[in-house]
Amino acid sequence: MKRTAMRVLLSNDDGVHAAGIRALAEAFEGDEVWMVAPDREQSAASHSISLHRPLRITEVQPQIIAVDGTPSDAVFVGLCKILREARPDVVVSGINHGANLGNDIHYSGTVAAAMEGALLGISSVAVSLAAPPPHHFTDAARFTAALVRELFPRRARELLLLNVNVPAGPVRGYRFSPLGRRTYGNRVVEKTDPRGRKYYWIGEEGGPKNEDIPGSDCNTVLLDGLASITPLSLPETNHRVLAALRGARVPGYLRVPPPTKAGPTPGRRRTRPRRAEAR
Repeated sequence: MKRTAMRVLLSNDDGVHAAGIRALAEAFEGDEVWMVAPDREQSAASHSISLHRPLRITEVQPQIIAVDGTPSDAVFVGLCKILREARPDVVVSGINHGANLGNDIHYSGTVAAAMEGALLGISSVAVSLAAPPPHHFTDAARFTAALVRELFPRRARELLLLNVNVPAGPVRGYRFSPLGRRTYGNRVVEKTDPRGRKYYWIGEEGGPKNEDIPGSDCNTVLLDGLASITPLSLPETNHRVLAALRGARVPGYLRVPPPTKAGPTPGRRRTRPRRAEAR
């Protein structure tokens, strides 16, 4: 049975000319691929978006567009301008040149680009190669394309946001994993430059440290050598904590319960409907 081609929007935080995104484009051969990505590296840009300056858009090649902004800018432009009338089936962000595991998702421009796609209503995948350089992206790109082609058409009605990390080399297996925990060290290292001025590095030497949590994405990739697939939630209310806080009181201030269908919110003036004028 012939597979139906997908329309895929690719983005990243390593720039439109990065090897990782080019490998993804090759892996989606036979699909309609659009690439809208930053014009330069934007690693650790997180989910920033440019609201106070204009953006420049440059067509590098047909269906390959560079945006002089953040990863979130690029996806926003891709979905709300370039593909506004022909929405893609999926947004794929990556392949990042390095891991995005555990706490990394809060800083990652790669994950932010995928999250922007999901916020705009398109199922999205962030994919990272969890390996030191030199990076070879072919195996990770093939795995990502196979995952997207298998999973997303079957769940077209359900919005998905996935964070994928792939170890180096051929993918020998995968696991659906929760996020782990990692830290870059809670230190600011002070050094002195040749002119005697102080400068600072966030984090300790030796790179991130990962907690040993069996089954987590960190353990899955770094200890078990498997690809990790983690479904993420969009930013939302923590309803468990909200319910617990409803009994809390701030001294000196009126605590107003949430509105109900039975009546108006206490403290709000109730407007009466005007009577029909006599004719």
